[in-house]
Amino acid sequence: MVKVLHIDAGQCTGCHQCEMACSYHHEGAFNPSKSRIKVFKFKETGRNVPYVCTQCADAWCLQACPVDAISVNAATGAKEVSADLCVGCKVCTIACPFGTINYNSISTKVDKCDLCGGDPDCVKVCPTPALTFIEAESAGMDKMRHWAQKTDAGNQALSD
Repeated sequence: MVKVLHIDAGQCTGCHQCEMACSYHHEGAFNPSKSRIKVFKFKETGRNVPYVCTQCADAWCLQACPVDAISVNAATGAKEVSADLCVGCKVCTIACPFGTINYNSISTKVDKCDLCGGDPDCVKVCPTPALTFIEAESAGMDKMRHWAQKTDAGNQALSD
């Protein structure tokens, strides 16, 4: 069963441990600027929001790559960049509507989340349920339940 990285921004404390774990896993350094997951702080609301590749089904990055350097890992479903094939043209960074693929000026290649081979380090270190790695099917069900509850609450307010 394919799993997905599920983000509950309401649970994020802004500790940045996910960024540290990611940068250490991929770059061997505790450096948030080298992380493939970013935590954005919205000062006006006091909220922190983890932001990472959503591993899109239609993956525009994969389709846009002129050298086929991005492929789907059959075991994890992650869209992974092959450093051997990537020429650093940045076309995928332009194609990604979410801005979750980044150019690495040191390697002259692009970096994106690869789900750590199916066992994401960001999830392991998250002290809250802000980051979880769950079955893709249940992630969809959670979204449907959430919207159903919102719709039900809205309909109830209208009928009162």
